[in-house]
Amino acid sequence: MVLSQIFLALGEATFSELLKTVSMGKLRTYQLFERVKVRSHLGKLNAESLRKAAPRLWTRLGAGEEELAQDLAQAILVSNLGLVKEALDVLGIPNEDGFFAKDINASSYLSAGWQQRVYDALKDKHRPGAIVFYVNHLAWELDKNAEMFTPAA
Repeated sequence: MVLSQIFLALGEATFSELLKTVSMGKLRTYQLFERVKVRSHLGKLNAESLRKAAPRLWTRLGAGEEELAQDLAQAILVSNLGLVKEALDVLGIPNEDGFFAKDINASSYLSAGWQQRVYDALKDKHRPGAIVFYVNHLAWELDKNAEMFTPAA
């Protein structure tokens, strides 16, 4: 699975909703603002310009622009660190405010059915699309051969 496929599998409406969660302040804090602005081909980056660019960004993701997918994923994830931290806590993965150490073998914490457990634990607190995105992103990060997760009804 490649990262752009995660976005595409979630659908354009969910992608647009995820972009609406992006915080310009968080992008600046984590020094992602300029990178996202340049990668998105935006002369001015703010919530409105990002929202309006969603259809163009969607088309580029459909063309397989993995660098764009990676930068947008980082922007979405740092803007939703509360969700990330809670998901890692559900899994028991040691983390510091949503970030786990690079030398940790986090995949050892992923037992059978982990995606559904995370989804079920967080579905009443966070947007379902954001949870599914993060669960698939985590799988992509830890196991490049992972299958796309869709929650059971």
